[in-house]
Amino acid sequence: MGNNSFGIDLGTSNIKIYSRNEDSVMIEKNMIAIENKDTLFAYGNSAFEMYEKAPGYIHISYPLSNGVIADIKHMETLIRYFIGNICKNNIKPADYYIAVPTDVTDVERRAFYDLVSDANIKAKKVMIVEKAVADGLGMDIDVKNSQGVLVVNVGYDTTEISILSLGGIVLSRLIKVGGQKFDDAIRAAVRREFSLIIGGKTAENVKISLKDLEKAGKSAVVYGRDIVTGLPVEREIPTPLVDESLTEHFNTIIDNVKVILERTPPELAADIYRHGLYLTGGAAQVNHLAELLSSGTGLKVQLSDNPMSSVALGLAKVIREENYKSVAYAVEGMGK
Repeated sequence: MGNNSFGIDLGTSNIKIYSRNEDSVMIEKNMIAIENKDTLFAYGNSAFEMYEKAPGYIHISYPLSNGVIADIKHMETLIRYFIGNICKNNIKPADYYIAVPTDVTDVERRAFYDLVSDANIKAKKVMIVEKAVADGLGMDIDVKNSQGVLVVNVGYDTTEISILSLGGIVLSRLIKVGGQKFDDAIRAAVRREFSLIIGGKTAENVKISLKDLEKAGKSAVVYGRDIVTGLPVEREIPTPLVDESLTEHFNTIIDNVKVILERTPPELAADIYRHGLYLTGGAAQVNHLAELLSSGTGLKVQLSDNPMSSVALGLAKVIREENYKSVAYAVEGMGK
């Protein structure tokens, strides 16, 4: 096999692409800005910069929703531009490995395949890897042995809870709780307590900086619009209020992990008890999530060193190492 291979992890909020030639992972916002309904205005991080600030004739959106492709045309455009950027606009025939959530329908799974084969990026071969398996590999877990491994990936729109063994997925559950729900909870709490409307980006910044603020004993400073006067104001938001607003969503994740554990075969459950729970995904680093998961399940929690790019790093292993090639497969009736 030639060196020219790419691993693609389509996240709702961020797209991660591993390039074999560069041996590196590109992370960009999975966003597109369209002007007057048909002209590409911006994409990736530059589209995110304009988000919540653009005039009405520029429409900014995420082409993915809840882990599946909602707008295939826009997603094809993004893939074409991102791959073009990596290849410095000299796209050559390549093999593509794409990570797909387990709990999706056959039609949704096929859409991931069609996306790459129709994006005009000279795909020689399109292979699919289960997202949770790639996650495990990206965290240096040998997913091909017979030990049970529990992986919890907290993304932007969804959280995927999976039990892995022998290179496959024994049990999996996809729930619609993730970073965006955390942001919405912070916005709702600020609105309720301070009569203040803040934007999604502001809420996200508060969420990301929570740990540091708590360590420093500081409150979060936010800017928004006062509901009563309609004027822009600055407010200090105490961190306990933010922590409290997130607890409900953390508990939902914990309850669903427990449901999976209750259905796990006893031998695998014993492995999981010994090794603990592996936590990854872009929203996995939110303050107190790991501690609450640990106390709620009684398992030790191992947070990934690279939660944002663990899937892409796993795809890199599949591409580079012969031993893991078998975890990738072609969609039935398609591919070579």
